[in-house]
Amino acid sequence: MDGVLIVCSVLLAFAALGAVVRMIKGPALLDRVLAADVLLVVLASGLIVDMAGHHNTNNLALVVAITLIGFVGSVTVARFVQDRRRP
Repeated sequence: MDGVLIVCSVLLAFAALGAVVRMIKGPALLDRVLAADVLLVVLASGLIVDMAGHHNTNNLALVVAITLIGFVGSVTVARFVQDRRRP
């Protein structure tokens, strides 16, 4: 189980690094918003891996809050961009 946790942590770290790079380099606003959403998913996934490794559910409310914030933020930005594109 320890090896699986290490592999998951390393893969999540690479995903977070890729998301941060896309947030910095992203040419458009939607690229940056999508990268922020991916970063929130990676953070929630990291918390879930931590909960699996320690056999507890202490951070479950935090995971739910992070996913709700990510969803509401993405929908809000999408609506904002949609309104700006109308003539």
